[in-house]
Amino acid sequence: MTSSAPHAQLGHTYLIDDVSHVFPGTDVEALKNVTIDVKPGSFISFIGPSGCGKSTLLNAMGGLLEPSHGRVLMNGNSIDGPPDGVGIMFQKATLLPWRTTIENVLLPIELRDGAKAAKDHTDAAMAIINTVGLKGFEHAYPGELSGGMAQRAAICRMLITEPDVLLLDEPFGALDELTRERMDIELQSIASARGATVVLVTHSIPEAVFLSDVVYAMSARPGRISEVIEVDLPRPRDMDTLNLPEFAHYVGRVRTALNKGHEVDNH
Repeated sequence: MTSSAPHAQLGHTYLIDDVSHVFPGTDVEALKNVTIDVKPGSFISFIGPSGCGKSTLLNAMGGLLEPSHGRVLMNGNSIDGPPDGVGIMFQKATLLPWRTTIENVLLPIELRDGAKAAKDHTDAAMAIINTVGLKGFEHAYPGELSGGMAQRAAICRMLITEPDVLLLDEPFGALDELTRERMDIELQSIASARGATVVLVTHSIPEAVFLSDVVYAMSARPGRISEVIEVDLPRPRDMDTLNLPEFAHYVGRVRTALNKGHEVDNH
């Protein structure tokens, strides 16, 4: 496997230590005894059946949820609320319809530091917008953007604060297959350029293999790590990667792991 970006060692490391979670007021056990060490600058993915706790685990990493058992540490520190240096993106772009693309991108700066600081970041916002191919649409409103363009704008909004960690919950799940593949390539490029640590939740086996250094296959609820698959494919990966026999091999391994996890839970 090729090495990660040069400054990847400056990224954050997560330690998920024996994490279980039961939703308050219910007997629904979403996660059970999950332990993972996320290396700085790595790209990992969680994949498993619906309801297996993938998003719950991601929310715990983002400080949006406190697990009922176990610890989530970032750089050796317990997480108490959304940590600095972490960008989170969900399946829907959730752009504010009354703000233009650049105004949406600058929103996190405005909320954190005020309108003047946001204005001072205009050049940085334009640079990111140009990077993801939205040049010429900086003054367009969300209703004037396609689904893929809206997701690119949401990526820009996530990147404007220069996060070291990207937590992505099915960010391209609503897009058509071709647009999704292009966005995956773009995401890989952005993560590599920034040396970011990336954690992806996905239902797509090919997407997990294409993007990840490590794929964590999860069992049905309560979610557990049923198998860890290290993906040794050269980077950068492109459309030709999808045709490699090695790629098909890893897709098969992940599918087998998911099927085994399902069989275990049904016995």
